[in-house]
Amino acid sequence: MRRSDREITDISAIEAFIREEKIMRVAFYDSGDIYIVPVNYGFQRTGSGYALYFHGAEAGRKYELAKTSPKVGFEIDGRFRLLESETACGFSAEFQSVVGTGRLLLIEDTDEKKAAMDCIMGHQTGRTEWSYTDGMLGKTALFCITVEKMSCKAK
Repeated sequence: MRRSDREITDISAIEAFIREEKIMRVAFYDSGDIYIVPVNYGFQRTGSGYALYFHGAEAGRKYELAKTSPKVGFEIDGRFRLLESETACGFSAEFQSVVGTGRLLLIEDTDEKKAAMDCIMGHQTGRTEWSYTDGMLGKTALFCITVEKMSCKAK
């Protein structure tokens, strides 16, 4: 990170920010192109690391790239506030962001799919008691990013 004075290293502060936000952008590499998609997500600490879960259709570009290009980037941002000025170059902003890379896995096991959906729904709604039919889970792709690198900064 170029501006180490803006880096946040307090794990509790980073986790609180990730839990507060609701949208994550996932970046895939697609044969020379970059494909970025915003998704709702769920966040979980896993031993010494982190897992980020999201869902989608079992078809389409995101699904195919998950199978062929599992190395992804991700970004979460928020707490934005415009800092106004009398001059154009004087404008700035307050913000916080988390940027990282990881390995994307497709979740196939029904019990693991339910757990991933519970994580997503818990993060998005605050409610953790959900039921899912086999039909719902059968049509839904569930993805897990195992975080390899992550940094957080704020201004």
